[in-house]
Amino acid sequence: MSRSSPWPDERLVKAAQDGNISSLTAVIMESQPHVRRFALSLCATPQDAEDAAQEALIILYRKIGTLRASGALASWMFRIVRNECLRHLRLLTSASVTEEAGSEPAPSAETSVLRRLDAERVAAAVSGLPRDQRQVLIMRDVQGYPGRLVAQSLGLSNAAMKSRLHRARAALRQALAADEAAEGEAQP
Repeated sequence: MSRSSPWPDERLVKAAQDGNISSLTAVIMESQPHVRRFALSLCATPQDAEDAAQEALIILYRKIGTLRASGALASWMFRIVRNECLRHLRLLTSASVTEEAGSEPAPSAETSVLRRLDAERVAAAVSGLPRDQRQVLIMRDVQGYPGRLVAQSLGLSNAAMKSRLHRARAALRQALAADEAAEGEAQP
């Protein structure tokens, strides 16, 4: 399919919602390139993007009947993909926190909730970064890949990778600071 292929039309989506299997298959096939492209733009790695796209298409298959308006398919799918990419990021974040915790005593319930909220804030801020910065930041800082490997896998020079990483970290700090300032203003 070409880059400009349209989303499935409303009649096809409506037929799929009504249980027509061939229509459902067509909706999934026509949605797939859009879902994958969006996942690639949002997730850190092609593997995460593929997982998120597959998960989103499975959700489409299982829950198309819950879609309220047949014309809202694109926004519904993008929301699902975004949530899947954030879920992958949270899993990576929580896995790295668990690794670092090691032999420390179990945290209190309050500490666990605060950590989860912090992880969600960071995940949301990371998802707001431009794709090129998000990829470098996640591969280097979250997944812990060496700089040379990150640069090589993204087809960048070491200097370009370091520059993107610096911009990503600065943008992330700025987003988190703005988020904290907004929270501070919202509290009495």
